[in-house]
Amino acid sequence: MESFAVFVPRLVPQKDYLAPGHRACIGCGEALALRLVMKALGRNVIVSNATGCMEIISSPFPTTSWRVPWIHTLFENAAAVASGIEAAQKIMNEKGSRTNMAKVVAMGGDGATLDIGIQALSGAWERGHDMLYVCFDNEAYMNTGIQRSSGTPFGAATTTSPAGKVSIGQSTWKKNMPSIAVAHDIPYVATACPSYPFDLMEKVNKAVATKGPSYLHVLSPCPTGWRHGGDLSVKMGRLAVETGVFPLYEVVNGKYKLTVDFPKLRPVTDYLTPQGRFRHLPKDEVERIQKGVIREYEKLKKKVEA
Repeated sequence: MESFAVFVPRLVPQKDYLAPGHRACIGCGEALALRLVMKALGRNVIVSNATGCMEIISSPFPTTSWRVPWIHTLFENAAAVASGIEAAQKIMNEKGSRTNMAKVVAMGGDGATLDIGIQALSGAWERGHDMLYVCFDNEAYMNTGIQRSSGTPFGAATTTSPAGKVSIGQSTWKKNMPSIAVAHDIPYVATACPSYPFDLMEKVNKAVATKGPSYLHVLSPCPTGWRHGGDLSVKMGRLAVETGVFPLYEVVNGKYKLTVDFPKLRPVTDYLTPQGRFRHLPKDEVERIQKGVIREYEKLKKKVEA
């Protein structure tokens, strides 16, 4: 008797809690990432959203794209506001005035997370608030004019790290924010990318199911700032992972695990070449980036094997 493999489809919730009709750029990888995160979170959530691309495109007065309770905060205090919401819910629950505890989620871009808001986020982690923080990392301050952030990768051209005769663009390496989160001894840290939607949503589910602080760092391709076609955003995310530029992993109570791995990484030129922000780089600098990517990937693999 012939046997057949059973294919079980992975289902995505149909309901969107980020409404269509927002003002994101064509091909925005961050809007796709946010949509997937909100699908995974569901209705019972309160969002504290720092100023940034997703706040700008979703809430121009008098309209909103949010179908959940949502608060616009400043660049620097999304985590502090979320901490207050979480603490208030606890007190209300203790007094018996609230029994339905909503998931508390703070969100921000790389500028609001790695730079301006890192002090509030570090404090929330240190205090142990039961909340998820999601960083949508498009690697620059995109909504204010593509200025460099500490999340901007080495060699990338931005308006404040322009490439020219005396500069190759961004002169420092990208800040490793997931490692900073792990150093706070929080129970769940993960990286994700909307180009791998099921991996992203599974990590959101794990994060909100974790008691205590959790952190999700999401690479979000930006056609405007990265200078690639709007139809290439999903491909760019995949190339970032396949080249080892942005590995997908999770850290559960200090234990590292690669969630997407490859027998051999693709060369970084596959990722750099389609992006206008890297087209000025000479061969020796591309080789320097390649060596840096391999070095960091090998360090990560050692942590996984430890």
